[in-house]
Amino acid sequence: MWECERVSETEVKTLQYRVDGPEHAPVLILGPALGTTWHMWDRQVPELSRHWRVLRYDLPGHGGAPAHPATSVGDLAARLLATADAAGADRFAYAGCSLGGAVGARIALDAPGRLTSLALISSAPRYATPDTWRQRGVVVRTNGLDPIARSTPERWFTPAFAAAQPAIVEWAVQMVRTTDPGCYIAACEALVSFDIRQELARIGVPTLVVAGAEDRVTPPADARALVAGIPDARLALVPDACHMAPVERPGEVTELLAGHFSAALPAGRRDAPVAVPVPAQAPAAGTGRAPDALPAGAAVAALTAGEQHRHHPGAAYDTGLRLRRDVLGDAHVDRVAEETDDFTGDFQDLLTRYAWGEVWARTGIDRRTRSVVTLTALTAGGHLEELASHTRAALRNGLTPQEIKEVLLHTAVYCGMPAAGAAFAVARRVIAEETAPRD
Repeated sequence: MWECERVSETEVKTLQYRVDGPEHAPVLILGPALGTTWHMWDRQVPELSRHWRVLRYDLPGHGGAPAHPATSVGDLAARLLATADAAGADRFAYAGCSLGGAVGARIALDAPGRLTSLALISSAPRYATPDTWRQRGVVVRTNGLDPIARSTPERWFTPAFAAAQPAIVEWAVQMVRTTDPGCYIAACEALVSFDIRQELARIGVPTLVVAGAEDRVTPPADARALVAGIPDARLALVPDACHMAPVERPGEVTELLAGHFSAALPAGRRDAPVAVPVPAQAPAAGTGRAPDALPAGAAVAALTAGEQHRHHPGAAYDTGLRLRRDVLGDAHVDRVAEETDDFTGDFQDLLTRYAWGEVWARTGIDRRTRSVVTLTALTAGGHLEELASHTRAALRNGLTPQEIKEVLLHTAVYCGMPAAGAAFAVARRVIAEETAPRD
């Protein structure tokens, strides 16, 4: 057996990793979930490393890894490929949990020749909604990781497991709490832009999708969406398991992975465990495959009727709509779109193209600075409803509550105490709403 641990100290393009198993065995890479370390796979390694050279990695800023934030899931995938190169792994099997699953799916799409087979655990083609991840970033930027860490048990484990295994629950809480906040926020931002619903049909490697039957973070509907979109993918539901299925039900998950990956071993190397039957969700009647369901609560990618600009198609509108969603959030833009009619449509078109597609899109100052200017102007003009929206936007653009307070204090001197007093009332309410942890 060969075992090693390595940390890249000088190259941002590789990840901290550990390898267990025979040096010349086929390589299997295990990818962690957001907020975890490679130790989430400890219960799988003894069995899997009998037949595979198992490489586990840490996300940036997790488990003591160097805190070099990744800007996207594609960035993480590129770093993992560089890490595989450093470990001498030209081709490999891959299993990833949650964010780790997103990394595996991205590699299957961008570098399919590197993969022999794929397992996606507690994964989705799109994780929640962009607003969900932006709001979590606001919470961490304002309060640190402690509120997220304390809510981890109810998101990761079933109540019965949490009650029976308090030591594992505490381990999970501490694992999240000791993650670098900046890298955690960057990972949330990476998930904002992750959406492969329209790309699933391009995944061409044998794929197993594993879902905890009780998972509320990536519910079974997300797993069925993956199976419906990936050609010849198989679905396995793990009973009595929540989001962290490899930790909560290690035996079942290990069996599923061993069976799936052994089937893809080259001829002459199939001394691994015999593939076990994979319990699949019953296919939709008459289709022979799982229902084509989209993630619960996910916003539909198509534009709503109110967003179908009437007279002015073009790059400025498209850029403006994207920026408007990035800054103000999907919920706000969707609400405006629903309220738009023939009378107000031209104004919304002008606003999207001009304010967002041209002014907000300029690169002369960054979004944080634009938020400072916007808060000041809205306070001076007494536009309190818009001030609420842009206070949320300022938090998403990286301003802290303390910085927003300083902006309003400075505004009081130049715009008047009554205007600033009204602005403080609005901002306090919005900050309390936006920085409160959500399930």
